[in-house]
Amino acid sequence: MTGKQIFRRTLKLLPALALAAALFWGYGELRDSIPNQLYVFSGEENPLEELRENPLVSWDDAVTAAGGDAYTVSCSLCGVLPLKTVKVQQIPREQVMVSGEHIGIYMETSGVLIIDSGQLQGADGLACEPAAHIVQSGDYIMKVNGETLDNKKDLMEQVADSQGEPMELQVLRREELITLSLTPVKTQDGSYKLGIWVRDNIQGIGTLTFVRQDGSFGALGHGISDTDTGELLHLSQGELYQADLLSISKGQEGNPGELRGSITYADSRRLGTIDSNLENGIYGQLEAQEGIPLKPYDIALKQDVTTGPVTILCDVEGEVGEYQAEITEIDWNKQDTNKSFTIRITDPRLLDITGGIVQGMSGSPVLQNGCLVGAVTHVFIRDSAQGYGIFIENMLRQ
Repeated sequence: MTGKQIFRRTLKLLPALALAAALFWGYGELRDSIPNQLYVFSGEENPLEELRENPLVSWDDAVTAAGGDAYTVSCSLCGVLPLKTVKVQQIPREQVMVSGEHIGIYMETSGVLIIDSGQLQGADGLACEPAAHIVQSGDYIMKVNGETLDNKKDLMEQVADSQGEPMELQVLRREELITLSLTPVKTQDGSYKLGIWVRDNIQGIGTLTFVRQDGSFGALGHGISDTDTGELLHLSQGELYQADLLSISKGQEGNPGELRGSITYADSRRLGTIDSNLENGIYGQLEAQEGIPLKPYDIALKQDVTTGPVTILCDVEGEVGEYQAEITEIDWNKQDTNKSFTIRITDPRLLDITGGIVQGMSGSPVLQNGCLVGAVTHVFIRDSAQGYGIFIENMLRQ
């Protein structure tokens, strides 16, 4: 076959190849637009009605699993090419109390968190690094020489009493308990040190999203991670406090801004306990509701959320206000469940006050069609008017 013949055949094949590529891309886009898992309200008629509106997608009859409250539904392209099997879970309808008030957060870590290790100058004047290649950033020291640590003060006392003898550390590393040995070094001032930087608590300001009928609450819409390691903090115990807003650092390109406030750690300002620090928020029990605005709302499931106008609730003017925004993009199958939709602030007043979304607004409730649909979770660094949100079902079903 000559070069010209090959060239002509290739030209003839190009339209077919282009069509095949377009079909493959379209198939992938269609498949990705269908959720992997859905919650539906018990007793609801035609719970998958919105999904069945696409004429290209054919749905099989539901197959009920053991227990009767869960089933699977398979779908295909035009009844021929399989697309996906969707897991469906029935849940009761729920109404929650929605807030939007800023809150003070105090959390103590489970064990003592190692942030980093570094060099020391020993009593002999030589530089040394006793923890190098032994501990890792993100390790939690749970015990020293068999004794449980409650805080970094306990660790410092153990090191001071060691007299330079090797210490056995029980460390939690990526959910696995391991045993390490570290030998403190005597420094020039006569004290003993391990050459590690540690942390045992964290404080901050966030936004209360909802409170259930039993007093349990959810806030932030994402977990709290250590600022140095980036890892989700292991929580020992935590408390929720009233917070006073002092000022607002307005968001700008490259700088997300923040709510600046103060927290008074007094019993009279204490609101409740924090019991869990999870990927989709912090959770606990609200024990005092004085001064916390709460209003009942029905929840909406993710298949009921649409792109378009929404409002968010936050306290940036001395009380909780409702501000205009819009959902611009929805991803039902996002791996990061606290980044399930993209939201843009459109309210001129809020843009003037904050520049959009700022740190401390995480957990701000998102309302649509009279229902609670989610919460604000992240801000875009390059555009503070935009950010991510989490579906409320992901916070509630954590």
